[in-house]
Amino acid sequence: MQKMKKALPILTNLLLLILFLSPVYSQTDSLNHWEPDILAFESQDKINFPDSLDVLFVGSSSIRLWSTLKDDFKAVKVLNRGFGGSCIADLVHFAHRIILPYRPKKIVIYSGDNDINSGKTPEQVCDDFKNLVKIIQDSLPTTRIILIAIKPSFSRWEKVELMRQANNLMKEFIVNDSRLSFIDTFSHTLGADGMPKPELFREDGLHLNDNGYRLWTELVMPFVGRK
Repeated sequence: MQKMKKALPILTNLLLLILFLSPVYSQTDSLNHWEPDILAFESQDKINFPDSLDVLFVGSSSIRLWSTLKDDFKAVKVLNRGFGGSCIADLVHFAHRIILPYRPKKIVIYSGDNDINSGKTPEQVCDDFKNLVKIIQDSLPTTRIILIAIKPSFSRWEKVELMRQANNLMKEFIVNDSRLSFIDTFSHTLGADGMPKPELFREDGLHLNDNGYRLWTELVMPFVGRK
Protein backbone atom coordinates (compact mmCIF):
# COMPACT_ATOMS: atom_id res chain seq x y z
CA MET A 1 0.00 0.00 0.00
CA GLN A 2 2.84 2.38 0.88
CA LYS A 3 4.51 1.68 -2.47
CA MET A 4 1.23 2.40 -4.23
CA LYS A 5 0.94 5.78 -2.47
CA LYS A 6 4.47 6.69 -3.52
CA ALA A 7 3.77 5.68 -7.11
CA LEU A 8 0.56 7.68 -7.46
CA PRO A 9 2.23 11.12 -7.84
CA ILE A 10 4.57 9.70 -10.46
CA LEU A 11 1.70 8.13 -12.41
CA THR A 12 -0.32 11.33 -12.14
CA ASN A 13 2.55 13.44 -13.49
CA LEU A 14 3.11 10.94 -16.29
CA LEU A 15 -0.55 11.09 -17.33
CA LEU A 16 -0.51 14.89 -17.28
CA LEU A 17 2.62 14.89 -19.43
CA ILE A 18 0.97 12.56 -21.96
CA LEU A 19 -2.14 14.71 -22.09
CA PHE A 20 -0.04 17.84 -22.54
CA LEU A 21 2.05 16.39 -25.36
CA SER A 22 -0.68 14.52 -27.23
CA PRO A 23 -2.12 17.54 -29.11
CA VAL A 24 1.37 18.58 -30.18
CA TYR A 25 2.14 15.20 -31.64
CA SER A 26 -1.28 15.01 -33.26
CA GLN A 27 -0.85 18.40 -34.93
CA THR A 28 2.67 17.54 -36.06
CA ASP A 29 1.52 14.23 -37.54
CA SER A 30 -1.26 16.02 -39.39
CA LEU A 31 1.12 18.55 -40.90
CA ASN A 32 3.62 15.84 -41.81
CA HIS A 33 0.81 14.04 -43.60
CA TRP A 34 0.53 16.94 -46.09
CA GLU A 35 4.25 17.39 -46.65
CA PRO A 36 4.38 15.18 -49.79
CA ASP A 37 1.55 17.23 -51.36
CA ILE A 38 3.32 20.50 -50.59
CA LEU A 39 6.63 19.20 -51.91
CA ALA A 40 4.88 18.11 -55.11
CA PHE A 41 3.56 21.65 -55.59
CA GLU A 42 7.02 23.08 -55.02
CA SER A 43 8.53 20.64 -57.52
CA GLN A 44 6.01 21.77 -60.14
CA ASP A 45 6.90 25.39 -59.41
CA LYS A 46 10.60 24.72 -59.96
CA ILE A 47 9.80 23.43 -63.46
CA ASN A 48 7.28 26.12 -64.37
CA PHE A 49 6.62 28.87 -61.84
CA PRO A 50 3.22 30.54 -62.44
CA ASP A 51 4.14 34.21 -62.87
CA SER A 52 1.53 36.97 -63.11
CA LEU A 53 -1.15 34.78 -61.58
CA ASP A 54 -4.69 36.14 -61.69
CA VAL A 55 -6.49 33.71 -59.38
CA LEU A 56 -5.18 31.13 -56.93
CA PHE A 57 -7.62 28.43 -55.82
CA VAL A 58 -6.69 26.82 -52.49
CA GLY A 59 -8.39 24.51 -50.01
CA SER A 60 -9.45 20.94 -49.52
CA SER A 61 -10.58 18.16 -51.86
CA SER A 62 -13.40 20.22 -53.37
CA ILE A 63 -10.68 22.44 -54.84
CA ARG A 64 -8.25 19.61 -55.61
CA LEU A 65 -10.90 17.67 -57.55
CA TRP A 66 -11.90 20.70 -59.64
CA SER A 67 -10.20 19.24 -62.69
CA THR A 68 -11.90 21.57 -65.19
CA LEU A 69 -10.74 24.72 -63.39
CA LYS A 70 -8.59 26.12 -66.23
CA ASP A 71 -11.26 25.47 -68.83
CA ASP A 72 -13.98 26.93 -66.61
CA PHE A 73 -12.10 30.22 -66.21
CA LYS A 74 -10.35 30.63 -69.54
CA ALA A 75 -10.32 34.42 -69.40
CA VAL A 76 -7.93 34.47 -66.44
CA LYS A 77 -4.75 32.69 -65.41
CA VAL A 78 -5.64 30.30 -62.58
CA LEU A 79 -3.72 27.84 -60.42
CA ASN A 80 -5.07 24.95 -58.34
CA ARG A 81 -3.39 24.35 -55.00
CA GLY A 82 -6.00 22.21 -53.26
CA PHE A 83 -4.95 19.25 -51.15
CA GLY A 84 -7.68 16.83 -50.13
CA GLY A 85 -8.69 16.41 -46.51
CA SER A 86 -7.00 19.61 -45.40
CA CYS A 87 -8.40 22.15 -42.94
CA ILE A 88 -8.09 25.93 -42.73
CA ALA A 89 -5.36 25.54 -40.10
CA ASP A 90 -3.33 23.59 -42.68
CA LEU A 91 -3.65 26.50 -45.10
CA VAL A 92 -2.43 28.80 -42.34
CA HIS A 93 0.60 26.60 -41.73
CA PHE A 94 1.55 26.21 -45.40
CA ALA A 95 0.57 29.70 -46.60
CA HIS A 96 4.20 30.79 -46.95
CA ARG A 97 4.79 27.88 -49.35
CA ILE A 98 1.60 27.51 -51.42
CA ILE A 99 -0.09 30.92 -51.26
CA LEU A 100 2.20 33.88 -50.67
CA PRO A 101 4.95 33.05 -53.23
CA TYR A 102 2.52 33.40 -56.17
CA ARG A 103 1.36 36.91 -55.26
CA PRO A 104 -2.01 36.37 -56.99
CA LYS A 105 -4.44 39.19 -57.66
CA LYS A 106 -7.24 37.09 -56.16
CA ILE A 107 -7.43 34.01 -53.94
CA VAL A 108 -10.45 31.69 -53.87
CA ILE A 109 -10.67 29.53 -50.75
CA TYR A 110 -12.80 26.49 -50.01
CA SER A 111 -12.19 24.90 -46.62
CA GLY A 112 -13.95 24.32 -43.32
CA ASP A 113 -15.86 21.20 -44.29
CA ASN A 114 -13.22 18.87 -42.83
CA ASP A 115 -12.72 21.19 -39.88
CA ILE A 116 -16.30 20.80 -38.68
CA ASN A 117 -16.26 17.09 -39.41
CA SER A 118 -13.12 16.66 -37.27
CA GLY A 119 -14.78 18.30 -34.27
CA LYS A 120 -13.91 21.98 -34.51
CA THR A 121 -16.56 24.45 -33.43
CA PRO A 122 -17.90 27.13 -35.80
CA GLU A 123 -16.04 29.71 -33.69
CA GLN A 124 -12.75 27.84 -34.12
CA VAL A 125 -13.29 27.58 -37.86
CA CYS A 126 -13.90 31.31 -38.07
CA ASP A 127 -10.84 32.08 -35.94
CA ASP A 128 -8.69 29.94 -38.23
CA PHE A 129 -10.08 31.80 -41.23
CA LYS A 130 -9.28 35.13 -39.60
CA ASN A 131 -5.71 33.95 -39.02
CA LEU A 132 -5.41 32.95 -42.66
CA VAL A 133 -6.72 36.31 -43.84
CA LYS A 134 -4.24 38.15 -41.62
CA ILE A 135 -1.30 36.16 -42.95
CA ILE A 136 -2.34 36.86 -46.53
CA GLN A 137 -3.12 40.54 -46.01
CA ASP A 138 0.11 41.19 -44.10
CA SER A 139 2.10 40.10 -47.17
CA LEU A 140 -0.39 40.83 -49.97
CA PRO A 141 -2.48 43.81 -48.82
CA THR A 142 -4.13 44.43 -52.20
CA THR A 143 -5.03 40.81 -52.98
CA ARG A 144 -8.76 40.03 -53.00
CA ILE A 145 -9.77 37.01 -50.90
CA ILE A 146 -12.93 35.15 -51.93
CA LEU A 147 -14.43 32.51 -49.66
CA ILE A 148 -16.70 29.78 -51.00
CA ALA A 149 -19.22 28.84 -48.30
CA ILE A 150 -18.93 25.43 -46.66
CA LYS A 151 -21.24 23.19 -48.64
CA PRO A 152 -23.96 20.96 -47.14
CA SER A 153 -23.71 17.31 -48.17
CA PHE A 154 -25.45 13.99 -47.64
CA SER A 155 -22.51 12.27 -45.97
CA ARG A 156 -22.11 15.03 -43.37
CA TRP A 157 -25.70 16.11 -43.02
CA GLU A 158 -25.63 15.62 -39.24
CA LYS A 159 -23.13 18.53 -39.09
CA VAL A 160 -25.12 20.86 -41.34
CA GLU A 161 -26.18 23.30 -38.61
CA LEU A 162 -22.60 23.66 -37.41
CA MET A 163 -21.53 24.34 -40.99
CA ARG A 164 -24.29 26.91 -41.36
CA GLN A 165 -23.12 28.63 -38.18
CA ALA A 166 -19.50 28.66 -39.36
CA ASN A 167 -20.59 30.18 -42.67
CA ASN A 168 -22.55 32.90 -40.89
CA LEU A 169 -19.63 33.78 -38.61
CA MET A 170 -17.19 34.02 -41.50
CA LYS A 171 -19.67 36.03 -43.55
CA GLU A 172 -20.08 38.51 -40.67
CA PHE A 173 -16.31 38.92 -40.56
CA ILE A 174 -16.03 39.31 -44.33
CA VAL A 175 -18.58 42.11 -44.71
CA ASN A 176 -16.33 44.45 -42.71
CA ASP A 177 -13.49 44.36 -45.27
CA SER A 178 -13.91 45.41 -48.91
CA ARG A 179 -11.02 43.15 -49.89
CA LEU A 180 -13.01 40.07 -48.84
CA SER A 181 -15.96 38.40 -50.56
CA PHE A 182 -18.31 35.59 -49.58
CA ILE A 183 -19.96 33.30 -52.13
CA ASP A 184 -23.15 31.66 -50.86
CA THR A 185 -22.96 28.26 -52.50
CA PHE A 186 -24.71 26.77 -49.45
CA SER A 187 -28.27 27.80 -50.31
CA HIS A 188 -27.78 26.97 -54.01
CA THR A 189 -26.80 23.42 -53.07
CA LEU A 190 -30.13 22.75 -51.35
CA GLY A 191 -33.32 21.72 -53.12
CA ALA A 192 -36.93 22.70 -52.45
CA ASP A 193 -37.09 20.00 -49.74
CA GLY A 194 -34.22 21.63 -47.84
CA MET A 195 -31.87 18.73 -48.56
CA PRO A 196 -28.78 18.70 -50.82
CA LYS A 197 -29.59 18.25 -54.49
CA PRO A 198 -28.56 14.67 -55.45
CA GLU A 199 -27.69 15.70 -59.00
CA LEU A 200 -24.78 17.82 -57.72
CA PHE A 201 -22.92 15.04 -55.90
CA ARG A 202 -20.81 12.00 -56.63
CA GLU A 203 -21.81 8.60 -55.31
CA ASP A 204 -19.99 9.24 -52.02
CA GLY A 205 -22.54 11.95 -51.17
CA LEU A 206 -19.71 14.32 -50.23
CA HIS A 207 -17.83 15.52 -53.29
CA LEU A 208 -19.24 17.46 -56.21
CA ASN A 209 -19.72 15.92 -59.64
CA ASP A 210 -19.58 17.75 -62.97
CA ASN A 211 -22.99 19.32 -62.33
CA GLY A 212 -21.80 20.56 -58.97
CA TYR A 213 -18.73 22.20 -60.46
CA ARG A 214 -20.83 23.80 -63.19
CA LEU A 215 -22.90 25.38 -60.43
CA TRP A 216 -19.77 26.56 -58.62
CA THR A 217 -18.36 27.98 -61.84
CA GLU A 218 -21.55 29.96 -62.40
CA LEU A 219 -21.46 31.35 -58.85
CA VAL A 220 -17.71 32.06 -58.73
CA MET A 221 -17.44 33.55 -62.24
CA PRO A 222 -18.68 37.05 -61.34
CA PHE A 223 -15.92 37.31 -58.73
CA VAL A 224 -12.97 36.01 -60.79
CA GLY A 225 -14.03 35.75 -64.42
CA ARG A 226 -12.51 39.08 -65.45
CA LYS A 227 -8.99 40.43 -65.02
